[in-house]
Amino acid sequence: MNVTQIVAFALVSTFIIVLLKQYKSEYAFLATIVAGGIILFFSFSKLEMIITLIENLINKIGIDKEFFEILLKITGIAYLIDFGANVCKDAGESAIASKIEFAGKLIIVTMSIPILTTLIETVTEVI
Repeated sequence: MNVTQIVAFALVSTFIIVLLKQYKSEYAFLATIVAGGIILFFSFSKLEMIITLIENLINKIGIDKEFFEILLKITGIAYLIDFGANVCKDAGESAIASKIEFAGKLIIVTMSIPILTTLIETVTEVI
């Protein structure tokens, strides 16, 4: 699915959701989640190409693949946290959204510790 199809799907979904809010508001939120999930699913189809490109660059440079895997997981977590928080905000639950964002930040910092440790060790060796 290309960007034009994704935007067209999003616009049609938005129109349907607006109509649902007027007549069956209990289904509007569910439709929002489904539409967002479908858009996210089709967006991930481009992810494989990006990952392959980055892996090729890392192999050429000679960076440890462990760091790439950590960075990839952190990026995925950031996108999922953002998606989850936005769904909560759309539902009017900004307090829960902020808690999701806080938890995501903590998880990202925790996951980045091996990279930070290696960076500090490298700087220490250079000095």
